[in-house]
Amino acid sequence: MRRIISVLMENEPGALSRIIGLFSQRGYNVDSLCVAATMDPTLSRLTITTNGDEKVIEQITKQINKLVDVFKVMDLTEGDHLERELMLLKVATPNDQVRAEVKRNVDIFRAQIVDVSSKTYTIQATGSSEKMDAFLQAMADYTDLIETSRTGVCGLARGEKSLKI
Repeated sequence: MRRIISVLMENEPGALSRIIGLFSQRGYNVDSLCVAATMDPTLSRLTITTNGDEKVIEQITKQINKLVDVFKVMDLTEGDHLERELMLLKVATPNDQVRAEVKRNVDIFRAQIVDVSSKTYTIQATGSSEKMDAFLQAMADYTDLIETSRTGVCGLARGEKSLKI
């Protein structure tokens, strides 16, 4: 089962490697990773997407909580949450027909063309991982996908629930 774990930790060198090292030592896979400083520059928020059953996820969160750099851990998938991912995608646009179809799909998925050359478009898209996968599939049906870059999932709990100290 896909799980999204959010971690509030010190914004210090080595903090991220200790958390990721824990995953590696225990044999857990990290599907995506997104980390940045918070409004408080001494803290960072890390969002990890991984897979595991209830027991595995409980074990992971307990182990992360034991690390000295970590202040709080939350499994976002336990409750209502928002998740987004940013993707940049470069596609081939060899003729006007392909360009028109790419533009139509960009509009449908509410993406944006952010760079244009004589034979390519670079597109920016945001949304859930499922939406990004669907967008990639739609684009692959009409043109060649040259290159993609994805940020990994970042997310917040809905409503009053928050990850802060």
